[in-house]
Amino acid sequence: MKLPFELDLKEKVIVITGGGGVLCGMFAKALGKTGAKIAILDLNEAAAQSVADEIVKDGGTAKGYAANVLKLEDIKSVREKMLSDFGKCDILINGAGGNNPKGTTTKEYLFPEDLKTKEEITTFFDLDPDGVSFVFNLNFLGTLLPTQVFAKDMAENGKGNIINISSMNAFTPLTKIPAYSGAKAAVSNFTQWLAVHFSKVGIRVNAIAPGFFVTAQNKNLLFNADGTPTPRTDKILAATPMGRFGEAEELIGTLLWLVNDDASSFVDGVVVPVDGGFSAYSGV
Repeated sequence: MKLPFELDLKEKVIVITGGGGVLCGMFAKALGKTGAKIAILDLNEAAAQSVADEIVKDGGTAKGYAANVLKLEDIKSVREKMLSDFGKCDILINGAGGNNPKGTTTKEYLFPEDLKTKEEITTFFDLDPDGVSFVFNLNFLGTLLPTQVFAKDMAENGKGNIINISSMNAFTPLTKIPAYSGAKAAVSNFTQWLAVHFSKVGIRVNAIAPGFFVTAQNKNLLFNADGTPTPRTDKILAATPMGRFGEAEELIGTLLWLVNDDASSFVDGVVVPVDGGFSAYSGV
């Protein structure tokens, strides 16, 4: 992986939640090239350590930690280990998140016949409250709790940097996924709230809102088993002026800009779309 520009973060300790996944794993590897010490948190410790091993093999400093971002004691336990391994957190990237089928409808629209059908479909009225709660908790509380643990050290130091991972769903909700769209909207709103709340203790808080990137989580929604695009993919690309999905590496430039206190020192409380023009296109 080649960085779009050089950045020296040798004195920094960076915590990345969800770091065993596709996008946040890529973030970790990119930041590993800056000389920072990278703490990778994930529910799957093996996945987190695998990313850390790649960083170390490439000459960086990193370690994987098992952590459930919905359990405060888990996060506190990791912080204690990190203090011994690396020191206090300087930069926090809240990347843990995701969706759940129980918070997803089968169809984009509700039609009168859907109320009478015996077909196995999930309408709005069938959404599982537990599934919706899980999605909200994973995305919103999964951002709030790590921030409570790691930002306290930043506040005491009088400086710090937090980057949340939102989504284009936060700007315009996508069909079928009301729980995820609402949860990411909460993350964007929370980003702005935190930016104001932490402004007097030297902590900047911003967010990145990726457009459409192919990940392990959404691959089955975007492509059929034979590799052909689904109708949903056709709709997405038709509404994306650049006419393609993003490549994970295309998020790195925005990430490096936001973690660089020299380059983005007066940027606070913003949600940056990286979406190939999706948010700018009205459809006509």
